[in-house]
Formats: sequence, C-alpha cells, structure tokens
Amino acid sequence: MAAAPSPAKQTQAAAVLDTAVQGPGKARVTAAVLSLDGRSLKPLLNGKDASYVTASIVKVDILAALLLQSQDAGRHLTARERALAEPMIRNSDNAATTALWHEIGGAPGLEAANKRIGLTATKAGHGAKWGLTQTTASDQIRLLLCVFDGSATSKTNSPLNKESRAYIQSLMSRVVSDQAWGVSAASGSNHALKNGWLQRTASGLWDINSVGRVTVDGHSYLVAVLSDGSPSMNEGISMVERAARQAVAATTRT
Repeated sequence: MAAAPSPAKQTQAAAVLDTAVQGPGKARVTAAVLSLDGRSLKPLLNGKDASYVTASIVKVDILAALLLQSQDAGRHLTARERALAEPMIRNSDNAATTALWHEIGGAPGLEAANKRIGLTATKAGHGAKWGLTQTTASDQIRLLLCVFDGSATSKTNSPLNKESRAYIQSLMSRVVSDQAWGVSAASGSNHALKNGWLQRTASGLWDINSVGRVTVDGHSYLVAVLSDGSPSMNEGISMVERAARQAVAATTRT
C-alpha cells in the first residue's frame, strides 16, 4: 500500500506487494460489526469469516505491538517512535511502518503481541512483508475491542492501558482527508478508522480493507470489512462501503 495518495490516483503497488499468483475469480467481501452498547463479544458477520491479506490495516496492529512493548518496559514512546507512528496511521506511510516493523521485532514481535490481544486467526507476513499479514474480520473486531472498549462496563481486559488506547484512537480519528473512506460510509462525521489497499502484482486485482469505529444515532459500533479480487481500487472501495452500510444497518435492527 502506498503512502498517502488519493484513491483516484492510486495506480501502482508499493514495495510490500507480493508476487504470488492470485486467480481472477469474483471479488469477495466479509463484514463484521459489534455494538459497543451491547453485551455480546461476538460480532455479526456478513459473509464467510475467511482469511484475507491485511494490506495497511495491519498498521494498527503494529502500533498496538509497539505500545505493548513500551508498556512492558515501563516507558512512553520516544519522540522518534511518535514521529513514525503518526504518519504510519494518519498518512499510511510505508517507510515509517517498515521502521516500526523492525523495531517491534518483525513477525515474531507482532505475533507475540497478538497472542496477548487474543487474535487467533492472524498470521504475520514474512520478512519485511508486513502488508501480507493474513487476518479475519472477527480477529480485526477483537483488535478494535482492545483499542476502543474503554468504558466502565468494558467487555475485555485489554492489555493496552488507557493512555495507549487513547493514543491509537486519536490517530485513527485524524486520518488524512483523502483516506477517510471505507467504514466511515456507515456513519456521520464521528468515526475513527484505518484503511488498506493493495494491488496484486500477478493479477492486477485489488485487496481493499477498512476497520474502525463508527457512531450511528448516538450508538457506537466496531466495524471490519475485508475484501479482495476487485478489478479496480474504486470498485473495491464502493464494495467495502456498501458492505459496511449494510452490516451496520443489520446490526441496528437486531
């Protein structure tokens, strides 16, 4: 995923793209929604809870891992780490992500953090290919719960402390304007999100993902929409936004 271009101008793959063959079959999409007002820890799923490539939504996970490591060391993030974390989330900067990926210890560091967070179906990408991490919509909801569920009636015992959660929330609430698409289509102006987009080098097809928190009629929802196989980035975005709207609408009726 490239750093900070507008979706309409995104035309080429970044260095994290893989070279594996992906078949030209139909696009697929899975949406998961969990109400923060309800008691359930199980999200409502639209579509099969299959494995997808994360592309740049993994950047939230990388930041969570970095914050867990800093908590364990009894310290705050350094000025350098903050200078990398902000563009990683707000602008989706790949160079900053690669630097922090190495700092957390790459795939082993991410998977150690994910074990504590409770992600059971997320497999970190090999080497420096953090964008090829595999995940499911349900796992992304679990990650979002650890970031956003800080209420007095918390559903989880998040390993992230209050300060760490607030920091991730702040960055996800301030993504640059040309990346404020995806799950935000299901809400008004009150949302926090991270998107990912990745063109597969062999097929030219697109993986488009969006995760975050949205507010509808005063109620908060965690939403994760994962997709692949779209013929263009814009078509993938449209599919993800449509899936987000439909999934949130279905949740509000339950």
